[in-house]
This record gives sequence, C-alpha cells and structure tokens, in this order.
Amino acid sequence: MDLRTIDDLDFFEQISRSQSLTEAARSWGKSVSAVSKRLAALESRLGVPLVRRSTRRLTLTEEGQRYASGALAILQQKTDLEEALSEQHGELRGRITVHSSLGIGRKHIAPLLGEFVRQHPLIQIDLELSPLPLNISGTSFDIAIRVGGLSDSRLKAKLLARNRRIVCAAPSYFDTAPPLETIRDLERHNCIVLRENNADYALWRFGEKEQEYVDVKGNMISDDGDVVTDWCVQGLGLIMRSTWHVNPLIQQGVLQQVLPDVPTPNADVFALYPATERTPRRITSAIEHLRQGLEARIGP
Repeated sequence: MDLRTIDDLDFFEQISRSQSLTEAARSWGKSVSAVSKRLAALESRLGVPLVRRSTRRLTLTEEGQRYASGALAILQQKTDLEEALSEQHGELRGRITVHSSLGIGRKHIAPLLGEFVRQHPLIQIDLELSPLPLNISGTSFDIAIRVGGLSDSRLKAKLLARNRRIVCAAPSYFDTAPPLETIRDLERHNCIVLRENNADYALWRFGEKEQEYVDVKGNMISDDGDVVTDWCVQGLGLIMRSTWHVNPLIQQGVLQQVLPDVPTPNADVFALYPATERTPRRITSAIEHLRQGLEARIGP
C-alpha cells in the first residue's frame, strides 16, 4: 500500500486512533519516516499543525482534533451511503462505537461483540466501559448498553434481556444461618454489601408498583460486583444481584435464589441508539446479535 494513494481523511483518521507514529506505521506496514513525511505533507497543505510529536506519544492539536472529528463523521457517512446502496445481503462493514457499564460489559457485551467481529471481519468495534451509565445523545457513540430505566426520548431502545435483581446465597450458607422466610428476616442475616455512592450500607428494594426497602448490613463490603458474588459463592453471606450476573451460577447449582416468591423491580437490559430516520444495518445487526447472545448466555 502506497501511503500517497490513501485519502487524507482515511490517513488522518488512522493517525488520530494511534498512540504514536510507530503504531500507525505498523498498521500500514510502512516505515515511521514514510508516515511522518505523509503527515507533514498534509499539515503543509492545510497550513496548520495537526499533531504534537514526541518520542513516546502522539497528541492532537486543537486543529487536529477538529480535523479528526470531521474526518470520522465524513467517513462514516460514506460507509452508510455505500451500505444503503448495496444489496441487503451485502457484507457488513464500518465502525461501531459502543458504551457499556463495566459489569455486564466485561461479562457479556465484550465477548458477544468479539463473536460479531469474527462473523463480520469488515466491522470495526470500539467499546468503552465505565462504572457509570452515559447519555449518548450528542456523542459519537452508536450504541449504549443500559441496565434499568430509560429517560431520553431522543434515543431508540431495543430490549435485549429481561432482568431483575434477586437475592441469592450459596447452599452452604444455610448450614448455619437462621431461617429466611420474609424480607424482614434479612435484617438478621449477613448481607454482603455492594458499595454504591460511597455508602457502607445498602437499601434492597422489593415489590413492583408499591416498593418496600430493607436496610441490610453485613461484615463484607466491596465496590466490585464480581468480588461480592465470589464471596457469596464461598457461603459468606447473601447478595442482591442482577439475573444477568447470577443466572448462570444458579443454573450450575453454585447459587440458589432466596425469597423467590417476593417480586423485585425490573432492571431490564436495553440497547439505546440515536433516533435517526434510517439506522445503519451494521448497527441493527449488532444489536440483534447482542439480543440473541444474551438470551443464550443468561437464560430465562
């Protein structure tokens, strides 16, 4: 591939996603000096510096950030146009940017997106995980995975999986624990607390239309969902976790649901995406893959 034949927008979009000129050169199989000369020619044509070069890291100037953002938008429009003109059975291609919370993102979304790329090798996935949900309106994200309620009418929503938060314990926990027949009995049990909002306590919600709260406490607290689940598997206490997290463990017999007849609020899993007139086929296909995959991985 001759770097001189690459369109300026394609060239700089790749540069903007690289940590260094060395990384960019590696992606094209070219020398760093060839990439540097191509970049210098682009900057000379535009009359502005686009990057700040250093031995270890490449950073964009303000003009470079604007050019990269515009390049990405134009290239995506090009991909969308070509996709719209192609046959419906044509191969999926283009970039998909996804935002998800850490827990479900690591456990389910990332593996399923990996499967999707194996099936459609011309797709590029950019997945960002964070501890807090993000309103993707006005951002560059194509899809946001959200657990729980929806609020922004500017977004479309696709139900990916039914989900509730349920109380669980390892079978061994009840070898020494007192009986547990009502939600008020939870106050006499060791409840493993998932720390939220820097609070060393938890209010567990029960009911649907009319909700009831139980202030639970225990001798083990963590801000990591996998950690509290592992403690529960060891028989150290009760947890309240989403079915997307614990259903596989329940099916394996590692955990059991406690108080199964007491309803808990819905916390369904949705894919949110911009409410445009025509959603690109790569986006709808990725969402459908996530829906089918979650159904298989989580179970009823």
